[in-house]
Amino acid sequence: MRILHSSDWHLGQHFIGKSRAAEHAAFLRWLVAQVSELKIDALIVAGDIFDTATPPSYARELYNQFIVDLQPTGCQLVMLGGNHDSPAVLAESKQLLAKLHTTVIPAIPANLAEQLLVLTDQHSAPACLLAAVPFLRSRDLLQSQAGQSGQQKQQDLQQAIASHYQQLFELARQYNEQHQLQLPIIMTGHLTTVGVSQSESVRDIYIGSLEAFSASKFPPADYIALGHIHQAQQLNSSTDIRYSGSPIPLSFDEARQQKQLWLLEFNGNDKAVSSIAVPCFQPLASIKTDLASLPAMLKPLLDTLADEASLWLEVVINSSDGYLSDLQPRVEKLLSELPVELLRLRRERTSSGSSLQQLEQTSLAELSPADVWQARLADEELTAEQQQQLTELHQLVLAKVWDTTQRAGQGNKDDNG
Repeated sequence: MRILHSSDWHLGQHFIGKSRAAEHAAFLRWLVAQVSELKIDALIVAGDIFDTATPPSYARELYNQFIVDLQPTGCQLVMLGGNHDSPAVLAESKQLLAKLHTTVIPAIPANLAEQLLVLTDQHSAPACLLAAVPFLRSRDLLQSQAGQSGQQKQQDLQQAIASHYQQLFELARQYNEQHQLQLPIIMTGHLTTVGVSQSESVRDIYIGSLEAFSASKFPPADYIALGHIHQAQQLNSSTDIRYSGSPIPLSFDEARQQKQLWLLEFNGNDKAVSSIAVPCFQPLASIKTDLASLPAMLKPLLDTLADEASLWLEVVINSSDGYLSDLQPRVEKLLSELPVELLRLRRERTSSGSSLQQLEQTSLAELSPADVWQARLADEELTAEQQQQLTELHQLVLAKVWDTTQRAGQGNKDDNG
């Protein structure tokens, strides 16, 4: 039995004004080829299939075309909802896609048994049990109770999540007992766990007041396939818990990461897990330098570029030149004859002065909303709980603004098209 673990495709993402459509199309073509070449029996996508709750039409077309292209391989496909995904959008084609070897679980179903899937091998024999857990929303797990402290809400939510996983694990064990089988048990999830390495592209998710779930609370499954964190990694746990990470870099600090998928192979009671490197479909880099050194630092990167390719670039100018008021035109002049697209220019931050004072010396184009928000919080005397509550509200507002902007932009594109 061979299974691929992937997540966080973020179809429809725009990267500082640049569409990722070509990269995603190239990745999905490559993925179909890998499934065919490696004779993969099942592919699990652990959430954040789309980048927003209202994905543009081309992102939905990529999604649907991938499922069509996958059909000749006979691979079973399991798509799980993430915090970026709209359950309604994923559910709208769920019944149709079930006819195409595809199981879509947008959110927790009313019947717990619907989350337990039996995956089969190439001989159509049961070979693995999958407890398919999507992104867990607090409203799906708990009823709001007045008068609870933040700490009590967090404890209740931790327990509710742990209980949901335990119930599914027991359901899988019961299946094995009833059918006198010893099928391996895989579980999924889309959440932050304690102690993981994050990147700037990960928008923190707070399930109610829960910031991170303890890995020790997961049941002792044979493998737990997680999504949400964009850097591939294995957790330090007695249970085999892994994030596959995103297949393409979603922020400049991911530029040096080798993107990958996890390949699981079960042979009786034996399990092997290995990584499959994902090719880079669009080169991007972040360089911290002074103006004089910029061309020399770019040279080795440009020497590896394919013909007619361009490098998406972030330049962080250090303090020796950061004071210059005409920094943007100077950098653009240095890059004018090179196959480079400058997407972001920033000045190196200094440790002196308050957070807001530092921001006043920085152009808005150099900042993300999170930068401004964290600087604003740093200049206030707030408890950790107050900071978390305010940050949660800020993230909700940002998500609504982003979705409204995306929807308006897509509407204008459709009108002009």
